[in-house]
Amino acid sequence: MKNYTNDNTARRYIAHVSIFGTTQIHLRNPYIIAWWSAAFPGFGHLLLSKYLRGFVLFIWEVVINLQSNINVAMIHSFQGDIDMAKESLNTRWLLIYIPVYIFAIWDSYRTTVDLNKIYLLGERENHTFNSFTIGSMEINYLDKRNPIMSIIWSLFMPGLGQLYIHRIIGAFFIVIWTVVFFYYSHLLEAISLLFLGEIQKATNVLNPEWLLFFPSLYGFATYDAYINTVENNKLAEKEQKNFLKKTYQNPDFYIEKRKR
Repeated sequence: MKNYTNDNTARRYIAHVSIFGTTQIHLRNPYIIAWWSAAFPGFGHLLLSKYLRGFVLFIWEVVINLQSNINVAMIHSFQGDIDMAKESLNTRWLLIYIPVYIFAIWDSYRTTVDLNKIYLLGERENHTFNSFTIGSMEINYLDKRNPIMSIIWSLFMPGLGQLYIHRIIGAFFIVIWTVVFFYYSHLLEAISLLFLGEIQKATNVLNPEWLLFFPSLYGFATYDAYINTVENNKLAEKEQKNFLKKTYQNPDFYIEKRKR
């Protein structure tokens, strides 16, 4: 059940509230979105709520990265061992990696530019959208949340910030892959050994190839949760303002522009 049924009378809508989350279009910096795609293909598209394309690129990045040994080569390059970095690369997989990596950056930039234009047109239409939905499994509604809490929960565990603001699809995906990265990197095992004072064992047990996925994942989860909390707050204020104007404001009320 929804408090507004979409009759598709508007050409463009800027938001949609469902039991899976709040999806909205808002102004974004194309260079920042492209940067996240460069940091980890798929992240730029997930920021744009283009989940299917983002999931495909994310999974592609993990699989091809492991097969081509890119993270292993990065580790050797960090240590200054350039020859070992070259030898560790699997060029058969690396040549597949490059074109899709460039496509992810280019497509996220192009899509951001297009969505910014769509937002400006949709903002002028200012058409009504549902702000409350209730079903047999979930309830979702527009309200204001604390952006700092989104950051804190994301730092505890990637995906919890998305759950806090009810981005169920993104949260489920991020949590699943965080568990996978924790398991194969042996990070929690290393932390346990570190607390016991077994520094050498903690170092040896780590799998650095999987461990290198964590900086991008933590950074993205935190940034995505924070940005979407801020934008959801703006959307909630906008929806409330439109409701008050429509329901309580006198239709003859008019604010004159100041004359010079």
